Amino acid sequence: MKLPRLPRAAALLACVAGAMLLPALATAAAPGIPAVVVQGTPGGQSYSLTLQLLILMTAVTLLPSIFLMMTAFTRIVIVLSILRQAIGAGQSPPNQVLIGLSLFLTFFVMAPVVDQINVNAVQPYMAGTIETTEALQRAAVPLKKFMLGQTRESDIATFVRISGGQGFDKPEDVPLSILVPAFATSELKTAFQIGFLIFIPFVIIDLVVASVLMSMGMMMLSPVLISLPFKIMLFVLVDGWSLVMGTLAASFYK
Repeated sequence: MKLPRLPRAAALLACVAGAMLLPALATAAAPGIPAVVVQGTPGGQSYSLTLQLLILMTAVTLLPSIFLMMTAFTRIVIVLSILRQAIGAGQSPPNQVLIGLSLFLTFFVMAPVVDQINVNAVQPYMAGTIETTEALQRAAVPLKKFMLGQTRESDIATFVRISGGQGFDKPEDVPLSILVPAFATSELKTAFQIGFLIFIPFVIIDLVVASVLMSMGMMMLSPVLISLPFKIMLFVLVDGWSLVMGTLAASFYK
């Protein structure tokens, strides 16, 4: 039994989510699971749910986790959080603003990947020229290529060793079960490296202000209170937000 054609947006999300459960979808049996039995007619009418559709709907519920762990979102949101902490302005910008910036910058970074998935997988699937399994296989290719480009070989080797594997001949042979945790680990490391570089100029300002206050004997005055306007002024003068956003976006496509 073939799966019903989904709307374009739902099909795009389903292809990305279904890539994680590709082995299960490929081996799912065609017969369906009895779902509803209508007793209005003699003998009743039975409606079944195919295993493929059941697995696909389960994959859709994993979209938030997939979005966090398989896209640029993790690196971006961590760097922006460290930037806010380095400025020392408390909750400014608030969490909602940081999440919104991270989401839209993630959409910007992932746009080429989404376009490839749409052209190679979603459009042929919507046109009925390919089946679900092939659509998921095609959707996984650009996503894996993006993740491999951001993942360190040492992180992949670590998870291959943990899983007891013997390595792979080509990077494209790395399964998502190993690539996803390796990608997340690499993203965390990269985010903290960028955050460290962002933190340095603000720490220098704090040290200078603290030293000046100590030399003037004003030890009871908080250095953070005095240094905050200078850090904000410096960040605005160098057009910090555009600089950080542009550097973050460029870091994914070297």
